[in-house]
Amino acid sequence: MRDLKSQLLTGRMAETAREYLQGTRTPAEPRPASTVILLRNPLPHAPNVVGAADGVRAAGSAGGPEVYLLRRQRTMAFAAGMTVFPGGRVDATDSTVADSWSGPTPAWFGERFGCSADTAAAYVAAAVRETFEESGVLLAGPSADAVVEDTTGDDWEADRVALESRELGFSEFLHRRGLVLRADLLGPWTHWITPEFEPKRYDTAFFVAALPAGQVTRDVTSESDQVTWIRPADAVGAVDAGDVLMLPPTYVSCRELSQYADVAAILDAAGDREIRAIMPTVRLDGDQAYLETT
Repeated sequence: MRDLKSQLLTGRMAETAREYLQGTRTPAEPRPASTVILLRNPLPHAPNVVGAADGVRAAGSAGGPEVYLLRRQRTMAFAAGMTVFPGGRVDATDSTVADSWSGPTPAWFGERFGCSADTAAAYVAAAVRETFEESGVLLAGPSADAVVEDTTGDDWEADRVALESRELGFSEFLHRRGLVLRADLLGPWTHWITPEFEPKRYDTAFFVAALPAGQVTRDVTSESDQVTWIRPADAVGAVDAGDVLMLPPTYVSCRELSQYADVAAILDAAGDREIRAIMPTVRLDGDQAYLETT
């Protein structure tokens, strides 16, 4: 497997890293964001590729859980062309869902991620909202014991588009549909902060979640051009072969997840997993810049 402890930077990333080390680039403040690693156990007699990204056409691979990955449009300002999990930055309306909440408290999530309860609540809400916006999967239900079974109707799609365009706030969406956010379906997994030399920076909480029964992922977001279900080990192999581009958080998470036999084992591990914030640094060696991950 590829060693990410020291990674040679090329192109634009190398240029901005050198500018940062030379003191000509001021670090941007990282913006809070959330990412959800959607999981499922392989489906019998069903392909695991849906408009698959080039290099990750591993349909038919046996054994182990699968993760849902998207390839970001090459025109995106951040992580263009990278294969990622669903996610995005925290929105102002994400902090107003306390009365539509079911599961572990924001304080509990705050303890796991080392942040305030308010910040944790926004992380969780953003995780659920962004997953719906980018995959059509909604981790919410009419009660604490139920989850929405199907979000493929035209009315759901209209709400998804309105959320994506910010014409509809997340809290308003939940209230109007009589739904509660199922925080208990999310397991804290890891926490990454974009390196200081990057012009766009995010302080990102990563969660794991099982695909709810009855729901299906759909290639719906305007931010990606291809999506796939794939075993984490196959995704790692595609990156190692040079067929797929991934940022360190996605690659490392896939490598970690490849150690588990099924979705249940991953969710169980998330219950007491130690989480620390990871922020890669940059090192200059002559004319070459390296990204260091500890």
